[in-house]
Order: sequence, then C-alpha cells, then structure tokens
Amino acid sequence: MQLCVVYALERAYRAWIMHKKDRQNALLSLVDSVSIASQGELASRLLDQGFSVTQASVSRDLDELGIVKLNGHYAIPRKSGGESELGPIMLDMAGHNLIVGRCASGLASAITVKIDGARIPEIVGTIAGDDTIFIAVKDAESQEAASRKIAEMFN
Repeated sequence: MQLCVVYALERAYRAWIMHKKDRQNALLSLVDSVSIASQGELASRLLDQGFSVTQASVSRDLDELGIVKLNGHYAIPRKSGGESELGPIMLDMAGHNLIVGRCASGLASAITVKIDGARIPEIVGTIAGDDTIFIAVKDAESQEAASRKIAEMFN
C-alpha cells in the first residue's frame, strides 16, 4: 500500500514539473511575441493554451524567468546587440553523464527553461538551483555534443 502511495506521489510530482516547464516555455514565447501589459492578460492567454494557472503562479514564473516590465509591457531583458542577458554560462563536465552549468545568481531557472525549450536530443533532464544547473545526458558522446550546443546558445 505504501509503495502505491509513493509511486502516485512521484508521478504527480513529475507531471507538475513537466507542466511547469511547458507553462514557462509558453510564457516566454508569449512575452517574446506579443505585447502584454498585465499578469491577468498573461494568465488568460495561458488558460487559452490549456494551462491551469492563477495570477500568483504567473507572478512566480515571471520572477523565476527574470522577465521584467518595460514601458508598461512584459519583456525578456536583452543586451544592446539583441543577445539574451541569460548568458554567458560556465560549463564543466562531471563524470560521463552530467554537465554542470554556473551562471549569474537568480538566472539558473530561466536558463534551464531555455535549454529545455531547445529540446536538445542528447539531454535527458535538467535541474536548476539559484546559480547552478545540472544537465543529465545519455553518455560521454552526448555530453560533448550537448555541451557544445549549450555553449553556442549562451556564449
């Protein structure tokens, strides 16, 4: 009986994490493509896309992703050259199946969402802290390929 409860909780947690990443990817896409002035409007557009959200969850996502309000509308911060302010990140290899990324404080979640959105086939999964990202890959060959692709995205 206990094993069934643990299994059900684990599945629910995984579904919640995947839902959150998908929702945050959709939020990034909306902010990047449409002029949006309020969290209510963002929530409404996400609801239209099938995501179950509240204004509070949108607010947390905006904070985690580093999205700011400029001239009355939400925007992803950009450098003058059009490059995202999310990079650069420092990448280190750990063993044969892990890449560790280090970035500016508070940006790891936003960077992880961007990495997940790129759907790099060599990546099995990601975990974000405050300034550190763990990127799990299939094997040593995948580690090199994924590292190269990530470096191209941010550096």
